[in-house]
Amino acid sequence: MTQFDDERLVDLAARLERDDPRFARGLGAGRPARPREYRRTGAWWGLATGGVALAAGVFLPQGLLIATGLVVMGIAVQLLDPDRARGGDRARGGHRGSPQ
Repeated sequence: MTQFDDERLVDLAARLERDDPRFARGLGAGRPARPREYRRTGAWWGLATGGVALAAGVFLPQGLLIATGLVVMGIAVQLLDPDRARGGDRARGGHRGSPQ
């Protein structure tokens, strides 16, 4: 490999360590953890919590609990979106259909 390739690999490793240290440590140990984009445990907990709040609101006719459950479930579903991590244009303030 050329020196340029070595520099690129070192830069890539440094960015990986900075972006997702848990994945980088696991990769170095030979047992990589899931990358951050594929960890959705919090989203599932949010979905379950929202479902419980929604069910409690329906059971105890409480509009505030129903609304809370719907909002929490909406946030959790948004976190489950597979395109969220790749949302390039959305993160810069644009939308998918706009020419740049």
